[in-house]
Amino acid sequence: MGTGYRENALIDPSAYDSPAGLSLEQVHVYVRHGERTPVGNRMTSPPASIPEFWPFCRVARQFNAAVLGHGHARETQELLRVTERKDGTSVDGECMLGELTDLGRQSTLGIGTALHDIYVKRLNFLPDAIDATTGIIYLRSTAFPRTIESLQQVLHGIYPTGKFLNGSVPRIRVRHPIDENLMGNNACARFKELMAGFERAAAEKYNPLLTTLDGRLSRYIGGNPVRIDGKPRASGILDTIRAAVSHDVKVPAEFKDPEIMRPIEEAVVAEWFDGYKNDEVRRLAVGRLLEELSSRMASKASKGNADPLKIAINACHDTSLAGLSQTLDVFDGRWPHFTASITFELFKGTPTAPKGVFQKFFGSSEPAPHYVRMRYGNRSLKLPLCAAPGRHLLGSPEFCTLEAFSKRATELAPIDWESECQATTTSKAKLKITKAADAAVVTQQIVPAKVVVKEI
Repeated sequence: MGTGYRENALIDPSAYDSPAGLSLEQVHVYVRHGERTPVGNRMTSPPASIPEFWPFCRVARQFNAAVLGHGHARETQELLRVTERKDGTSVDGECMLGELTDLGRQSTLGIGTALHDIYVKRLNFLPDAIDATTGIIYLRSTAFPRTIESLQQVLHGIYPTGKFLNGSVPRIRVRHPIDENLMGNNACARFKELMAGFERAAAEKYNPLLTTLDGRLSRYIGGNPVRIDGKPRASGILDTIRAAVSHDVKVPAEFKDPEIMRPIEEAVVAEWFDGYKNDEVRRLAVGRLLEELSSRMASKASKGNADPLKIAINACHDTSLAGLSQTLDVFDGRWPHFTASITFELFKGTPTAPKGVFQKFFGSSEPAPHYVRMRYGNRSLKLPLCAAPGRHLLGSPEFCTLEAFSKRATELAPIDWESECQATTTSKAKLKITKAADAAVVTQQIVPAKVVVKEI
């Protein structure tokens, strides 16, 4: 991991390829938040001795807060936020658990700068300065502070201070929990049931394989075995180590050994994302998001310049990116890096020339075709749903027809999400596990006896 772990997630403007014969119409970016501290304290005791307190959060500690003054006047109050420990001492720059660090701010700023280099400087797709009220840009985040702050940094990279015209102020949208679709929604009881079942399936398959790591790692985790459902969970080990290595925090040498970390990553990826091979999980977790994305691109395709939206930037999570990728059958099986991103670009092709005598006489032609390209970081992906002839641009399978993309989005869209999210009535159901492509796949309705709400 190390420095390369961070660099792998960056967008490289020089790696962007602009297709000939197509004009860019709309861009949708989904970016994971930047580097953060672990979401829980783990392995803090010797011999692992990973720090309990992380002093990497200094940049945003001093700020001007909007307050209500006397006479209902809007005023600002300068404040300095510090972290207080349980003994009453306070430490400047010390992070909370799961907090975006200064490094995370730097890397998400870099994502914004790269987007600026591509879509403003190179393509002239976006203006150099913008009126935030015109609808050209759309900004949304999940309700987590680390995603909201990451989005602020991305935006500042695209449009720094002074680039907003007419005194306009950009809006960052955050939805109510029941309406959140940027990640699998824990307000959906059926989704939680299904995912808990896939978690158990992964534990049955991978826990026996993880026993080979106990002799090298158990001493670092309180003598406990390494297990998907262990203490700490395998996902917690992966989270802590990735956060530490990203910040150059010293970890035991074993946790930098690919032969040790890759099996843990593989097991955790199966626990969290094998469920997204199931169409019911896809519908409940990603269906609403894909439907919304498809609708926005369809609106742009039909309305053209009458639809002002050019770029939408969504700040989300590792589960968002892997869930999207798995749902569209292009997941690479690797846990998404901090600041990893998925981009969907809508392109307009050249209208088809009239063919028949009648069409030639009246000068009519077929509407211009539209294509969708999905990119993960710097890589364009070939969507299996568009592989068949007529579903992609001839000779360029990475350019899916908007029609084919929208058809799949419609298939996955819940008819009534809240109704479909109702928990099933059966209290317990046995898992029926079958082997498919060497992965454990749950083929029966899954109802766990206990639902575990996992960390993000």
